[in-house]
Amino acid sequence: MKNLINALDNLPWLVKLILCLPALDIVWCISRVCRSLVKENLLGVVLAILTIIPGATFVWVVDILCVLVNKKIWWID
Repeated sequence: MKNLINALDNLPWLVKLILCLPALDIVWCISRVCRSLVKENLLGVVLAILTIIPGATFVWVVDILCVLVNKKIWWID
C-alpha cells in the first residue's frame, strides 16, 4: 500500500487534477483508505469509507481546490 500512496503522491499535478474529476475521484478515495490503514488510524478509515459512497457528491470539489492550491490531496493523516 505504501507503494501505491507514493506513486499517487509523485504524479504530476495535472494528472492529479484529472483524477479529481467526479467519476475518477474514486482513486483518491481509495488512496485515503490506504493512507489511514497504513497509519492504523481507525477514524481515518471510517471517514475515508464515508467519502467513497455518500461523500462522493462533494469530495471531488474539495479535491480539485486542494490540488489547485496545494498541489496535493487533503486528508487528516
